[in-house]
Amino acid sequence: MTNPVSPIAAWESLFRAQVAVMRQIASEFPSDVISLNEYDVLFTLTLSENRTLRIRELSESVLLTQPSISRLVDRLAARGLVSKLTDPTDGRGTLVALTEDGFSLFRDAARIHGRSISGRMTAALEPDELTELARLTRKLYDSVTSS
Repeated sequence: MTNPVSPIAAWESLFRAQVAVMRQIASEFPSDVISLNEYDVLFTLTLSENRTLRIRELSESVLLTQPSISRLVDRLAARGLVSKLTDPTDGRGTLVALTEDGFSLFRDAARIHGRSISGRMTAALEPDELTELARLTRKLYDSVTSS
């Protein structure tokens, strides 16, 4: 029988693994085409209805501050990867919509990024362990977002 792990030790293990894996994956990311932060915004838009979100909703879903999101969206719009629109339901709000060019660039980067993630995860974990990892992290996430 194994000794129980403290919550702090479990957190430390999760955190260190996440940082190490993210560093490796970031080093393999096609950053000559798009940055990880830009990818995160485009990825988040692909998950939304009509590939469009209010800028406020976008900032709640990515790991950047509101001013940083606004500047990043401006840069993506200048490149034709997103469009900024006035929210028809609230003239003060701004909608961010993924363009076809933005979706195409995202899809190309996602293929490379996905291969990197899959390679890293399957090199370390068996299929049943991947399932268990997803179950545990989803449970942890849900405990934080539902409170």
